[in-house]
Amino acid sequence: MEMIADILLVTGALGAGLYCFVLARRLSRFNDLETGVGGAVAVLSAQVDDLTKTLAAAQQTAVASTRSLDGLTDRAEGVAKRLELLVASMHDLPDPAVRPAAPQPAPQQMQPAAAPQPAPQPVPQPVPEPQFTASEPTPLQPAAASAPEQPAEPVFMRHSAAAGGR
Repeated sequence: MEMIADILLVTGALGAGLYCFVLARRLSRFNDLETGVGGAVAVLSAQVDDLTKTLAAAQQTAVASTRSLDGLTDRAEGVAKRLELLVASMHDLPDPAVRPAAPQPAPQQMQPAAAPQPAPQPVPQPVPEPQFTASEPTPLQPAAASAPEQPAEPVFMRHSAAAGGR
């Protein structure tokens, strides 16, 4: 009986060894980096690394674009304020269509011996140009970092009050 038990024990050990050998070969084919799941895992890992790098670059570009747009928006707001002031100051200039009439020369009596004299030409009045001071940036200069001093009331209210519109 001992002999039968030893034969069964050796047969079981050989069966377990054969099972382990087959299982090891299957596992090595499964983890093969070229054709098996191991290759798919390696490819996916490389793609994840590439996507992580691409995402980081896209985030940096988005941050830079946001900063640039913020700067341009601030600059545009400053230019808009300056344009508003320039337009408001244009209302203070005299209207070129309303000029004082030049005195007309007295009509001369016709004299037969006198040669006709040409009519005097009206002299155009120069329109004053807006003057920029050194503390106020010109339209071609970028706005300074400090905010311009804001009036207590909006520009259009001051001009309508000056014209008697309140």
